[in-house]
Amino acid sequence: MNKQELIDILNDDTKNDWLFKKADRIRHENVGDEVHLRGLIEFSNICKRGCKYCGLRSANKEIERYRILKDELLIYAKKAVEMGYRTLVLQSGEDDFYDTDKMVEIIHEIKKFDVALTLSIGEKTYDEYKAFKDAGADRYLLRIETTDKNLYKIMHPGVNIENRFRCLYDLKSLGYETGTGCLVGLPNQTIESLAEDILFFKKLNADMVGIGPFIPHEQTPLAKAQKGDFWLALKVMALTRLNLPDINIPATTAMETINPKGRIIALNSGANVVMPNVTSQEYRAKYEIYPGKICINENPEQCRGCIEGKILSIGRTVAKDKGFRRQKQK
Repeated sequence: MNKQELIDILNDDTKNDWLFKKADRIRHENVGDEVHLRGLIEFSNICKRGCKYCGLRSANKEIERYRILKDELLIYAKKAVEMGYRTLVLQSGEDDFYDTDKMVEIIHEIKKFDVALTLSIGEKTYDEYKAFKDAGADRYLLRIETTDKNLYKIMHPGVNIENRFRCLYDLKSLGYETGTGCLVGLPNQTIESLAEDILFFKKLNADMVGIGPFIPHEQTPLAKAQKGDFWLALKVMALTRLNLPDINIPATTAMETINPKGRIIALNSGANVVMPNVTSQEYRAKYEIYPGKICINENPEQCRGCIEGKILSIGRTVAKDKGFRRQKQK
């Protein structure tokens, strides 16, 4: 689809049913009916950045900060594997405590569990990304959030969008399965810029794309902003499926935070991945990117059982492989 076609569909709610059904059919034809579960470990909520929408921003003095060190982190990883996860996701704020040597050691140890490993730890140098890849990391998630350069500059003080682009293309060149994505509903975001986001995902040939509605956090400069629209976020997700038919697309936690059936609706509209949290309750509430996040009072076993039940209830199955992208030949 070209930019104008994307804009027209995003602006036209009369086509929603058609769009969601078509995205579901394209998902079925290209990646099948299995849903891939990725076990999420949120290992540090310390962040040096000042992103205006994020509760982990460095200026937030209300949040109780934590770090999970290597030995405890490996306990979480082992438990996740015992629960049947074939992919683990290590996610944190941009915390410089975890330098290259520490991360390489952690990656080496986790790869002994025979899992696919995704990192989501922010902007790094080419050499750092290469060290992580050489240590065994398989995937990297780095959301662009918005490709609108002016909006990006407003939302990310002191950070250059060109460096974000550089990071993503470095990751692709190093052979990572590269994930990105955007927030839908940021203040002053336009339909045109959302169309540009989708075109960027296509240009990058992203392997994973996560779409979530913006949810304002009371300890950020956007505390009084209006939250993003669930259905618009779902349309961006569905259009991403149409434009990148064989990629992995998660039904994000943010979707269900603002709609009680959000993840099921997303799975029926083009998504094929869910990322249950395998971190314990003592840390979940503290990893507050946005408020009201679902499942913060559940233990990892409850989360796994709950989402598996939802997946089975819509006639889908839980995948047993590591869930790498099976890219279609053009």
